[in-house]
Amino acid sequence: MTKEKHPIVADREPRHRLWLGLVLTLGTAVALGAAYLAAPRENAPLPSAATYALVTALPDWKLLEPVNEVVYGSRGFDTFGETFLLLAAVVSIVVLTRPREPRRGYFGEHTAGEREQQEVDPDERVDEEERATRAADTREQGKISSGPEDPDSAPLGAHGPERAESLTVVTRTAIRVAAPILAVTGCYLVAWGYSPGGGFPGGAVLLGVLLLAYAGFGRRRIARVARPGLLETAEMAGALLIIGTELLGLVLVGSFSGNWLPLAEPGTIRSGGIVQLFSVGELIEVGTGLSIAVLGVLSISRDWAPDEEGQESDEDDGQSPDEGGGER
Repeated sequence: MTKEKHPIVADREPRHRLWLGLVLTLGTAVALGAAYLAAPRENAPLPSAATYALVTALPDWKLLEPVNEVVYGSRGFDTFGETFLLLAAVVSIVVLTRPREPRRGYFGEHTAGEREQQEVDPDERVDEEERATRAADTREQGKISSGPEDPDSAPLGAHGPERAESLTVVTRTAIRVAAPILAVTGCYLVAWGYSPGGGFPGGAVLLGVLLLAYAGFGRRRIARVARPGLLETAEMAGALLIIGTELLGLVLVGSFSGNWLPLAEPGTIRSGGIVQLFSVGELIEVGTGLSIAVLGVLSISRDWAPDEEGQESDEDDGQSPDEGGGER
């Protein structure tokens, strides 16, 4: 006797541990309230790190922004370590999401096998479900287009999900206006020594520009820029720029992350010495690293290879492959 394949549908939506959600919500609210009440007020004395940054930012680094002095100057070694933690995370994501490498040489075994099977048993036909899954796999990997390039030509109120590669003309126009402004803003955060942030937020802003283009125009429109080889090469170049900037400080001035460049006037692009160079390396490293990670996760595709025939029959009967036969 076979087991039922479909469970009985409940007549109401079950509650999933409502009390646990309430406890976690109240606990989070209490923790946030306690942190707000314990935060220092405007008349509280500054911490020693903030005082040191204020004292040294302008005379020692020619920087009008103490945040950049802390991130890329007096605490530059910490930023150096955080950068390569990000690099390690990106490498891990690349290893986990990297698709199978394309084969070289003869790879028509599957086609030859189907041809031989047709010669041996002409009445056997290819399973329609298997053919549909292969087509879905091909569409998911971007080998063929799964729909129109944009939805503008589709009739309003059409049934079925939207299959277009890009969004509507209104959204695409808005992205064309916003993307250059955001890109300039990201570069501005890096170029000027009196703007807080530097390469980390600048790289995140450039990632946002890339994702806007991806969401608005589809993967094919950003394929020239979002190529894995190009992004990985640029990321390695950013990492080498950071390593070289920090090591030259050790070689030339005797201190890792020490300044070895001439300091320009405050409020100019060249103010800050190696702070600006370090920040440019961060822009390249963070922007390309986050792009590799996000696009790698977005492009994950499942393996549609069918299971063994024996396993499929056992699963259909409600048994695992290791369970014995016996009468059902």
